[in-house]
Amino acid sequence: MSAKVSLAISVGVVLIAGILGAEAAQAQDTAASSLEDQLKTQYKLAKMGSDSSGLVVAEQGAVLVIKTGGIRSYPPGDATVPPNTYKDGTMHAPSALIKKFWNIKGIGQGSDNSRILPLETKVYATKISLDAKNDKVTFNIMECDSCNGVQRPSSYKSAVVFQFTKDYLSKADASQIKDVISLVLGPDTSGQQQQAQTQQQQAPDQSAPAPQTIQLGQTIDQVKAALGQPGKIVDLGQKQIYVYKDLKITFVNGKVADVQ
Repeated sequence: MSAKVSLAISVGVVLIAGILGAEAAQAQDTAASSLEDQLKTQYKLAKMGSDSSGLVVAEQGAVLVIKTGGIRSYPPGDATVPPNTYKDGTMHAPSALIKKFWNIKGIGQGSDNSRILPLETKVYATKISLDAKNDKVTFNIMECDSCNGVQRPSSYKSAVVFQFTKDYLSKADASQIKDVISLVLGPDTSGQQQQAQTQQQQAPDQSAPAPQTIQLGQTIDQVKAALGQPGKIVDLGQKQIYVYKDLKITFVNGKVADVQ
């Protein structure tokens, strides 16, 4: 084989490998974009705005509930939000020392006003991003002050990075990722619970039997069929008085003559 032929083959192999690699990377990017879009469809993002009072929710999104403790959050005015990382079933919050380091470097806010979000705190998702190369899904969240019924709005914000095992995102679908996310950010079911309680309270009224009607002229057997046996019977010959708990019925010649 001549040197020219050998060189041509080598160049061809390199070109083919490059083309295949580019196609694979493009396919991975497309799959990641599709997966991210699916997550955004399942988790409607809240849109933020501002007015004279500061940061406000311009458009409400899906309400999520904190189900895993240890998520560190920061005031809305903080430009730097060190992310929390959820990996292997454990939440790893950034140390306050990290924020102090950034402050020293001149890129922090001068003090650490962070706090841990309590369990069952309700939040909005404001941004979702997916990094397929590093198998990460990041949720940016903010407290839903109106949902939490707080007297002093705080709107603390946070970022949670869901770290998956290598190549997991290339094989998983949106439902599998959602199962992991729900361990940390569960759906808000308070409305469903309230509706169920209301239905339970209404159920006795809907299933309650129709009230029994006692009319003049009814026989003793008809009254017993409607009300059952009386607590007391006063027999005065042609006149009989049946005494129930909240009712007194007088019969004359075996028929209802008076009801009290």
